[in-house]
Amino acid sequence: MDRFEEPVVSRRRLLVGGLVLGVPAVLAACSSGGSERTKRTPRTTSGSTAGSPTTLAPTPACGDGDRTEAQTEGPFYEPDSPEKADFTGDVSNGTRIVLTGSVLTTTCQPVGGALLDVWHADADGEYDNEGYRLRGHFFTDDQGAYRLQTIVPANYEGRTKHFHVKVRPPGGRLLTTQLYFPGEPRNEEDSIFSSALLMDVRDGASGKDATFTFVV
Repeated sequence: MDRFEEPVVSRRRLLVGGLVLGVPAVLAACSSGGSERTKRTPRTTSGSTAGSPTTLAPTPACGDGDRTEAQTEGPFYEPDSPEKADFTGDVSNGTRIVLTGSVLTTTCQPVGGALLDVWHADADGEYDNEGYRLRGHFFTDDQGAYRLQTIVPANYEGRTKHFHVKVRPPGGRLLTTQLYFPGEPRNEEDSIFSSALLMDVRDGASGKDATFTFVV
């Protein structure tokens, strides 16, 4: 895999996909609402049960023209990660989490074949800086959808729980950003944290389920 170029940081906002929103649902919301924000029912956080209220803000429509907010890649990025979308075999401990979502354009079109490169700390807050444990890249399908199986990372000094992600559409501009967990006490203490990059996280059958839609 080619080495990623350094990102250009600009103002961007998230499109968090409701309760595992698929591309058709997102496109329907865009076509019916244009550039207006769509209204959504309350979603659950990582510490709540289904049907409980959440503090997550409503999702802005991709038709607003805004892109997902960019953030620094941090000091632990490594190029040339292996192609894999399941990190669970890399470690023997940690809470499993399945992250799903889509990559869309600012006009709500799905981006097939977009490359996502993900890396994060383990359950002890450590990064693998010698190999590719909890590191890998994968691609969206024809409908712009992706799926990653991994574990929930731990906090470490100065940082709350987060995933690092690079998203590169075919022939498009690279997005480098980070994704965060709602309801974490350390969020507000983290100088990099952005509420615009909160995933929708809830309890799953064998761990956690999360979703996030990137707008590029």
